[in-house]
Formats: sequence, structure tokens, C-alpha cells
Amino acid sequence: MRNALSIDVEDYFHVSAFRQQISRASWPSFESRVEANTDKTLALLSESNTSATFFVLGWVAERYPNVVRAIADQGHEIACHGFSHQLIYQQSIDEFRAETQRAKLLLEDQCGAAVDGYRAASFSITDQSRWALDVLVECGFRYDSSLFPVKHDLYGTEVDSEHPHVLTAPCGASIVEFPMTVVEVLGVRVPVSGGGYFRLYPYPLTNALLRKRNASGAPFVFYLHPWELDPEQPRIDAPLLSRFRHYNKLGACEHRLRRLLGDFSFTTIDNVLADVGLLSPGRAPVSP
Repeated sequence: MRNALSIDVEDYFHVSAFRQQISRASWPSFESRVEANTDKTLALLSESNTSATFFVLGWVAERYPNVVRAIADQGHEIACHGFSHQLIYQQSIDEFRAETQRAKLLLEDQCGAAVDGYRAASFSITDQSRWALDVLVECGFRYDSSLFPVKHDLYGTEVDSEHPHVLTAPCGASIVEFPMTVVEVLGVRVPVSGGGYFRLYPYPLTNALLRKRNASGAPFVFYLHPWELDPEQPRIDAPLLSRFRHYNKLGACEHRLRRLLGDFSFTTIDNVLADVGLLSPGRAPVSP
């Protein structure tokens, strides 16, 4: 069974864990490592002949267009991670619409293909920001991968299904949803979608939970950030919990990812959604 591998392309200073310490206005003053870390990610995927979906932050694409072109040139899917990595429930509808359209058009111009997928910063489509799904439909996205059926201080919402499914947005229109991966253990939903959970859990636990998901007959979606493959990144002075979330076991992440790529079959999100009959295969070119 093919599963979906996704990479959220942002820099280490963009993360929500540091939002109280680092303002968006100060981002240009930080040493950027996103180009080198994305190149490292691409090389690792090339070694295992694995394709993935890259959710690229618009802020990154605007400043480093070669990042998007390198990803697209190697046959990976380009998807949208918004523009400024703001939590959606802290934005107005008009603000969210404007920056989402801006990011989508920018990415499509750079990669020359339709951008069908969206993922919110820190999975911030929650019960209080479901209106964002209406905006995604309006902007022409075919699928979303933002809903996370767990309880967390930054995110979490109920879903109609923990598997890929067609979701009805508040406006009544439909969009495909590929929720972040959870596996039920003793009646409790355990998040096993990647990111900090991948670094926190022992690898055999991650492997066992993901195998359980596949054994149920359903594919999973897994995510990682290029900065998670960079243990030498600058350290930010932040509260203990924030530093733990961001820096915990960065040095082990590359080795674990190599094991994961050898243990499971991965492809892009749009391919997996085509496998399960929710999207037609292939990405259409953008009309000039």
C-alpha cells in the first residue's frame, strides 16, 4: 500500500513554537537555512527513489524561488502552506483569503502546474476556523491536509473520518480531506503523523502504529520539516517546552527517516488520493 509523504517547507525561525520570541518583521534578519535543508531532503528522497508532496510557505517561495523549482524539477508535488505561517484562527477571513491566494498564485507561477493541496500552519483549521475550508474551495484547492483529530494547545478538531474522505465545507461545497494520522490504541487516538511525534517516540513504536494503520486497509499521511534534518541550526532562547518541542532528538531524525523510507512505500498526496478514488490522477499545467 502506498502512503503519502509530505514535507512542510519552512525555516526554523518560522515555527509556531517560537512565535512569542520571533516576530514576522524580524524574519529577514535570521540566517536562512531552508535552501540547504531542502536540498538535503531532496537528496535523501532521491536515494530511495521516493516522491513526496512539498507544502511550501509562500514567504519562502517569494525569497527563494529556486527552492520551488528544484522540488518541481525532481518530480515532486508542490502544495501550499499559506504565506506567512500565521495561525488561521488569529487571522480575519479577508486576511486569510488574501494571503492564501497570493501564495497559491506564486507557487503555480514558479512550478508551472496547478497547486491542488493546502496545509495550514500548525494544523490551525480548528472548530473556530472551519470557515477557512470555504476559502480553500473558493481559491480552487482540491484537497486539504490540515485537520488533526487530537487535542493539542495549538490545534485539534473532530473529523468525519480519520481516513481520506470528501468533506462538506460550511458553505456546502465539497473538498477532499486527508486528516493527519492518528491510530486508536485502547480507545485513545495516538498521533503518529510525523514531525515532533516522530522524534519523540521510539522508532519501533512509530513503525508499529503505522503498520497497524495500513493493516486496517487505510493509507497514512506523514510529514516532516527540512529543519528537522538540521541538528546544527541556531538555537533560539525560548521557554523550555518550546525548546523541547523544536530541538528534541533532531540528531536522530535523518537516521529514522531513512529507516521509515525503507520500511514503507511512499508517494505524493495526490497519488494516494487517486489510489483511493478521491482525486483524478495527475497535475494539470497552469494556463498562461
